[in-house]
Amino acid sequence: MTLERSRPWRGVLVATALPLRDDLSVDFDRYAEHCAWLVGNGCDGVVPNGSLGEYQVLTPEERARVVRTAVDAVGGERVMPGVGAYGSAEARHWAEQAAEAGCASVMLLPPNAYRADERSVLAHYAEVARAGLPVVAYNNPVDTKVDLVPELLARLHGEGHVHGVKEFSGDVRRAYRIAELAPDLDLLAGADDVLLELAVAGAKGWVAGCPNALPRASAELYRAAVAQDLTTALPLYRRLHPLLRWDSRVEFVQAIKLSMDVVGRHGGPVRPPRRPLPSGQAAAVRAATEEAVAAGLV
Repeated sequence: MTLERSRPWRGVLVATALPLRDDLSVDFDRYAEHCAWLVGNGCDGVVPNGSLGEYQVLTPEERARVVRTAVDAVGGERVMPGVGAYGSAEARHWAEQAAEAGCASVMLLPPNAYRADERSVLAHYAEVARAGLPVVAYNNPVDTKVDLVPELLARLHGEGHVHGVKEFSGDVRRAYRIAELAPDLDLLAGADDVLLELAVAGAKGWVAGCPNALPRASAELYRAAVAQDLTTALPLYRRLHPLLRWDSRVEFVQAIKLSMDVVGRHGGPVRPPRRPLPSGQAAAVRAATEEAVAAGLV
């Protein structure tokens, strides 16, 4: 798929897992290869420094280098870094760093150091938008406790602060309300296990976790879903759903990294305070991934 230059956040953008060595240092060479592999296998771009990339436990130097590594691997137009931070000044700093690295857009959580009110949310997005890159909002009320409801998103869009939203609430009904209130605001599926429902409702992209292990099958699913080709999409969605649903669980980082290991990629360990999956969960992830492999979805 040709990347849409005016809206580079459209399509399948992979929230990249970050390969770590056994000593928990970042393997930047492997990360560069992973980004290139994803794009080479049908995905449209990458989202470094999201939650799946464990940005919260990276040093500032590591976080900046992750962005530069992705840009060097696939080109800045295909890179939409997460720039979330506790403070607006720090989030703007990361947006400016993304611009300097050559990125074409950024993804931004609302303030999440506390339960921010609407005034604080508006000011936060306005401040980061001053960095000059288009901002895609990231609505994750489960983790941030701040809900970017459709009415607030419409205001953020109307004031020019955001151009799209990664919607992770799980409430598919919001897609229709967002389209009514802000028809030019691009909706991106943010949770893997409601991709089909959001695609049918008009999503223009997918910020995805599952493609870290299964990029070709994931891209095929997305293309069929947005084309409303349910004959192709629905059977594939059902086969992938035992893996897709892990993206909405607390253990999503460990689960997706384990899936990568199973298919022969390098997921590797996670940094504390995350811990390896308990044996029962690991067995479930491994079994679901092996079933996908056996079905030829790799």
